[in-house]
Amino acid sequence: MAKVTVENRSLVVEVEGFDRLWALRSRLDIPLDHVRGATHDPGIAREPKGIRTGGTHLPGVITAGSFRQDGERVFWDVKNPAGAVVIELADERYARLVVEVDDPRAVVASIERALAPR
Repeated sequence: MAKVTVENRSLVVEVEGFDRLWALRSRLDIPLDHVRGATHDPGIAREPKGIRTGGTHLPGVITAGSFRQDGERVFWDVKNPAGAVVIELADERYARLVVEVDDPRAVVASIERALAPR
């Protein structure tokens, strides 16, 4: 599971618990200018992951770490697909972050609020 927050014009993803071990990563800091949007997508867990380049993939149990799919890098941290949020990025190491959060609707809403023009 991950904790996703917006702090000082950055999107911060903190990988929690043992997921840090499985994902080989504990934190991602992304400038908000590089975040294109976020959606709650429980169905994404059934889609192909691509080639694992670092991390863990046990189908039906956990997908965590870096994967390469269609020439793009994707970061995953999902055990329970019901909490999956997809965050689209531009000009970053990862094209997309797929992370499980406690309250997907609240996370998506907070990201969309932060991205709204002022």
